[in-house]
Order: sequence, then C-alpha cells, then structure tokens
Amino acid sequence: MAKVAVFGAGSWGTAFSLVLADAGNDVTIWGRRPEVCEAINERHENTEYFPGIGLPETVSATTDPEKAAAGAEFVVLSVPVILGYLFIAVFGLITLGLGWALFWLAWPATIVWAIVYYGSCFGGPHSATVGMRVMDLELRTWYGAPGYFVLGATHAVLFWVSISFLSPLVLLVGLFNRRRRLLHDVILGTIIINGSVRTQVAPVARSY
Repeated sequence: MAKVAVFGAGSWGTAFSLVLADAGNDVTIWGRRPEVCEAINERHENTEYFPGIGLPETVSATTDPEKAAAGAEFVVLSVPVILGYLFIAVFGLITLGLGWALFWLAWPATIVWAIVYYGSCFGGPHSATVGMRVMDLELRTWYGAPGYFVLGATHAVLFWVSISFLSPLVLLVGLFNRRRRLLHDVILGTIIINGSVRTQVAPVARSY
C-alpha cells in the first residue's frame, strides 16, 4: 500500500482518489474548502461533487497542504486546467519567457491524465468510471468478463476518435444493432450493462 496525496477535492480529484483507494492505496486529499473536507472525513462522501458515492476508509481530506503531502510517496495534482495555464503564464513572465515552454507539455499532459483515469476506472474492481457508477452502469466484454486497464484506455481513445470524426453520425450505429452498442464498443467487443435492470431480471436462486 502506497501513501498518495491528491491536490484537488473537485470532481477529478475525488474520482481519481476513489480509483487509487480501490487499488489499495492510502489517499489524502487536499482541498481548499473546509466543508468539503469535513464531509469526506465524517461521511466518507464528497457531497458537493459526487453525492451518494461512498469513499473508502482509506480516503481522508485536509485543508493543510503540508499535512496532505507529509510522507506521501506520490503526489497527484488535480486542479482545473485553466489554473495550470495561468501558473505557466506567470512563471513565464518571471523567467523572462523560458517558462512558457511548459505550454507544450500542458495539452499532452491532459490527454495522458484522461487515458490513465479511464484505464484505471475500467480496470478497477467496478469496471466503471465514477459517473457510470452513479448511473449504476458498468463495462463488460462481450463474454461477460470485467474490463482491464488496456481495454479501458483503448475504449476511451476509440470513443474520442469516433466522436470526433463521425459525430453525430456515430449515434446511428447504435440504432442498427440489437444491443445498441456504438462503434467503439463493436470494435472492442464491449458492452455497457445497466446494473439495476440486471438485478431485477436476474433469476431467483433456489434454496435446497
């Protein structure tokens, strides 16, 4: 188990903290709002961004950045992208323009971050992103197996590519197959399962 500090108690920070905790890590979130940190510590829930989604006992929060980073083996920065760009802009002014070279890293970093997030979510124990868990949805292969990291990352990339080049025509693919799968699901052999419906239609187990 590794100790991880996540700087940012928003939607991305909370979602990635949940993924890290599911992977067996001890996570401390730094947030600037005391009420959000209090809800995470006492109710084990971020009521502001993910109401109804419980957080593991291994996730805690604090408004003290030094306390959050103390003893951490890894530090994850999960702040709005605009703040990162503002930091680079100010840093460039201080360094007489040299810091502006970091702008070339900002865009690739956001792409890598998103791919890691989706791969970790689909490869985790729930085979779903936090948003999908709110809707009681999960990803499965066509033969019923849960997702894994490479499948989740590839799923996200193919989704972005298909939406970028075929939108909104990509939605037509779902109208012409029985399981209403989109193009990236057909290519990868994945399906999205509605857990609530599956629970209702599941046969009752016999007791002997």
